[in-house]
Amino acid sequence: MTHLSDEQLAHLATLSGLEFLRTAWTVPPEERPPFIGDTLGMEALTLEEGVAEFRLPTAPRWSNPLGSLHGGVCATLLDSVMGCAVHTTLPAGVGYGTLELKVNYLRTVPVDGRWITGRGTTIHVGRSTATAEGRVHDEEGRLVAHATTTCMIYR
Repeated sequence: MTHLSDEQLAHLATLSGLEFLRTAWTVPPEERPPFIGDTLGMEALTLEEGVAEFRLPTAPRWSNPLGSLHGGVCATLLDSVMGCAVHTTLPAGVGYGTLELKVNYLRTVPVDGRWITGRGTTIHVGRSTATAEGRVHDEEGRLVAHATTTCMIYR
């Protein structure tokens, strides 16, 4: 449950996408609406125009039946960094949603608490659609997965 006041919510609506994201990541989790990043323990590392970089720790509860990290965790990290990269380019009051997500998995990831880092960058941001690409690396800097996305822009 959010503890943001009506005034705080109204203020957030006046912020550009980049300002909104930078503000949202400074609000303690117990004071904001829950989102997937809280569930996975995501941390924002970089939020710049056209770029978003987050990391998260692996955990046994997110393993697949073979005992390695479930691909959905990497897909969620990629969807988050690419979508937020698009969001950083949008003016106040403009939203977005994922239309398409294409992920390539390159290696398995242990679920022993190691961190994986995703970085998303925009390729094109137009009036009604945007595209972005993303990469996930493990702690050793090895490429784990990469992806592209198409987002719908809601004006």
